[in-house]
Amino acid sequence: MRLFAGIAAAAILAAGCGSPAAAPTPSPTPSPAPTVANVFKADLKASNENPPITDAESTCSGTAMVTFTSTSAKFDVSITGCPASTVINIGHIHEGAAGVNGGVKIDSTLKAGDITLSNGAVTFSRTNSAADPALITAIMANPAGYYVNFHSGVHTGGVIRGQLSKA
Repeated sequence: MRLFAGIAAAAILAAGCGSPAAAPTPSPTPSPAPTVANVFKADLKASNENPPITDAESTCSGTAMVTFTSTSAKFDVSITGCPASTVINIGHIHEGAAGVNGGVKIDSTLKAGDITLSNGAVTFSRTNSAADPALITAIMANPAGYYVNFHSGVHTGGVIRGQLSKA
């Protein structure tokens, strides 16, 4: 019986050695990376303020990219074109349609003295890690109903503003 088992094992081994290796199964083609559903942008302009800025700081402009998680809002901001004397103090997301002033909903955490413009420009990031999840959901569902606003020392009500839109 042992002899028969040994012969059978040898035959199986010999058959396995002589057969070509199985071709690897091709991997499925990877899907393109999903678009990020939680990134929004605002084109910041002095002319978007209500009322529009008409003095020397009317040359200020910029962009804000806001990335939401379930409980945070990350602000990636670039401001340019401001006079050398401009001081940007604070910034927020407000509720309000274009041309309509509204209350602060999410603070950027930027405080007076945190940043200094160089040649009228600055780029910075701030994250508010304590944002209300229900508010984030509301903003993501209707970004045009909210705007990003940055305030200067001269224009304490806001110097540049832009409505949120899908990035």
